[in-house]
Amino acid sequence: MKPSPFEYVRPETLDEALAVLARDPDESKVLAGGQSLIPMMNFRLARPERLVDINSIPDLAGTTTRDGRLHVGARTRHLTLQNTDLPGPLGHLLRRAAVNVGHLPIRTRGTFGGSIAHCDAASEWCLVATLLDAEMTVRSAARGERTIAAADFFQSIFTTAMESDEILTSISLPSLDDGYVTGISEFARRAGDFAIVAATAAVQVKDGVVTDARVSLGGVSEVPFRSTAAESAMLGQQWSPELVATAAEEAAAEVDPPSDTHGDADYRRDLVRALVPRALATTSPANR
Repeated sequence: MKPSPFEYVRPETLDEALAVLARDPDESKVLAGGQSLIPMMNFRLARPERLVDINSIPDLAGTTTRDGRLHVGARTRHLTLQNTDLPGPLGHLLRRAAVNVGHLPIRTRGTFGGSIAHCDAASEWCLVATLLDAEMTVRSAARGERTIAAADFFQSIFTTAMESDEILTSISLPSLDDGYVTGISEFARRAGDFAIVAATAAVQVKDGVVTDARVSLGGVSEVPFRSTAAESAMLGQQWSPELVATAAEEAAAEVDPPSDTHGDADYRRDLVRALVPRALATTSPANR
């Protein structure tokens, strides 16, 4: 199929883009990588009257580190993060997560910010943002700039806290120190598909004791899910395979996943039991 007729605008600056978007925000869509938007338009599931293409705006791409955080421009391509030379546990997590994003053509064109703004509960980047308490910076012509915490940003399936006249400009993540180790594991029917269930983890172990634990799950709720039960089970405990198994059981018991054609709720809970240990396996002190 082909999309409905639309106006195409390619501004050169962020202020120009915001001004165009402000004219009729409810009938306009921001175009970055287009890996989700364009297929939806082709099937006429989305019928914007105007596309605001932000690909000519240079200051929306790339990464910088300042004030103990990594700031990722919203237009940064998946492939850029797959090939990042960022050291430490955060760089490790970004590279491992990026490899799981679709296929190579998608990673070449698709963007970090576009994936987060799209808000698919199984998206690797939404999981990472939830796991690390990311902060999303958005901007509008009318209200200027504001920052939204991940816990408030992801509201429901394909729904975020962004207003229709706002553009996501950057995402910041904490620069995890070397005491952290990170991991991600997911299960999909075919390579490149969205995961049926995915698990991400960031664990800090000092002298054999877990001093910080973060676990987020995808595919088990309308938005990425932080498993506080799994985190609480690990925090302050001696690191061991038994502890990992306990955390996985706590996570599986905590979630209330949906049932659909890809698997019922019990199947997804079983996947949580399998994937949490796999994500945590790369965080073992023995694997540092």
